[in-house]
Amino acid sequence: MSLPGFLLAAATPFAIRLHREFRGVTVREGLLIQGPSGWGEFAPFDDYGDEYSGRWLASALEAAYGDWPQAQRTSVNVNAIIPAVSAEVASVLVREAAVNDGCTTIKVKVSGDPLADEARVSATRDALDAVLGSGIGRIRIDANACWSAVDAISALKRLAVYGLEYVEQPVESNEDLRAVRAAIDVPIAVDESIRKDKNLDATAMRELREIADVAIIKPAPVGGVWRAVELAELVKLPVVVSNAMESSIGLCSALALAAALDIDRACGLGTGKLLASDLVGVPLTASQGAIKVQRVAPDPAALESARALLDPTRFSFWQDRLARAWHSAAAKPWHEKVDA
Repeated sequence: MSLPGFLLAAATPFAIRLHREFRGVTVREGLLIQGPSGWGEFAPFDDYGDEYSGRWLASALEAAYGDWPQAQRTSVNVNAIIPAVSAEVASVLVREAAVNDGCTTIKVKVSGDPLADEARVSATRDALDAVLGSGIGRIRIDANACWSAVDAISALKRLAVYGLEYVEQPVESNEDLRAVRAAIDVPIAVDESIRKDKNLDATAMRELREIADVAIIKPAPVGGVWRAVELAELVKLPVVVSNAMESSIGLCSALALAAALDIDRACGLGTGKLLASDLVGVPLTASQGAIKVQRVAPDPAALESARALLDPTRFSFWQDRLARAWHSAAAKPWHEKVDA
């Protein structure tokens, strides 16, 4: 089935700025899709192939044309995020997150530079202890599989002294995850092992139970909120919901997922503080450590600015990407619903 013309015409391209580089980008791009249920966001990173992009489209169509599970809470506790910045900047950001936003859990990005990573984690612990009291604040680190197994073991033995809640995706392969987990006392969370898995089936989730302690689940890369709920049931691990550096529009899907699950850990949804611009009038950021569960619509002025920021040569890129994602297996269940 070809991409419906009305869907292509209604897909609004955008670009929003980040305060500093994150995941290799300083501008976040994508498409907004409006439907009878609200607004969805299609914003796979450039390194996602068509089948993976199809999952992102399925998530956007679910938000625009479908529904979400019943919420079990009205707000979600979130962690603040510290990018791979200097120790001095990290200290300032942690204090602001704890004092102004009420966040008592901090996720720190590590980059594979041993001295800089330890300085950043140490500064985070010092700042948290200064604001909250010794050992009260939680620190989790995210490596995005930047280490080899040997380097991960070495780094985590040093960083463990700062009281880590867990390390997220220290290495890439399941074999290396197994080796790292056997050698250290720090709990391991998996992110890329879930969202980049080709099958996302019971067998894959069962293997993760043997090599990880926490599952990081993001609705957009796995195909939407309902699909993420299924994965949470299959993996049978404690879950932390995160998002993929989306705007406040896309963040609503992650909030819906977190609200639908029985979660007692802070979720990785504090990305709004990393955005220098957004698609809404009031960005979704933490207040007293939590964000309200809600759907939001774009602010016309903010959306117009975001359209203007996108390089015109990227308009056709995103239209073509939408068309290719529409033909993926992940998006096909939505064909009839969208046409209806």
